[in-house]
Amino acid sequence: MELNLNIIGFLLIALSLVHLIFPKYFDWKVDLSGISLINRQMLYIHTLFIALIVGLIGLLCITSAREIIETSLGHKLALGIGMFWAIRLLVQFFGYSAKLWKGKAFETIIHVLFSMLWLYLSAVFLTIFWMGWKGQMYCL
Repeated sequence: MELNLNIIGFLLIALSLVHLIFPKYFDWKVDLSGISLINRQMLYIHTLFIALIVGLIGLLCITSAREIIETSLGHKLALGIGMFWAIRLLVQFFGYSAKLWKGKAFETIIHVLFSMLWLYLSAVFLTIFWMGWKGQMYCL
């Protein structure tokens, strides 16, 4: 499980860095020019903070894998992080329109790859919680 957390750590750091290219890749300067300043700035700032928290979770996985696996606090963190990614998996199918990817080769590949990533993240973190919960039987 420690190896999985290390892999996840590097994947999440990479994912956080990808967020930094979103504004240019998605041409936000043009696309967002018609919305209010507050909405435009909220989108940029929320993207920055999503990138930051995803990167920090990745760093936590790399530097503290053993603690996540072996401690009560780690198990509780794993539950929260696992739920976060499980909800993100659901959003992949129910939050985004299939029109964004169906019938488009590149977008379909990205959809499938990210669905698999969200599933992997959810499974690892929720398994860590489950193993800890079964082993220690503590109250949340």
